[in-house]
Amino acid sequence: MIGIRLAMVVDRIEEGLAVLLIRPDEKKEVYWPQELLPSEIKEGQIINFELEIDQEATERAEERVSDLIQRLKNRSEKN
Repeated sequence: MIGIRLAMVVDRIEEGLAVLLIRPDEKKEVYWPQELLPSEIKEGQIINFELEIDQEATERAEERVSDLIQRLKNRSEKN
């Protein structure tokens, strides 16, 4: 799988959102629900995110949507 790793610093936490700054330049902000971070997270900590494309899940979703579209087409043809 192709993926990337992002390091971010927790700039602040306000109203249930963590404001994360993407390293190394720390100019871009990302707002992330605090509840989806470790409970011990605090300002100034560096956290890492690893992002990757889940090709298998993507293919299953595409197949499910394709099947749904086909069923809708079949239904409209009967009417």
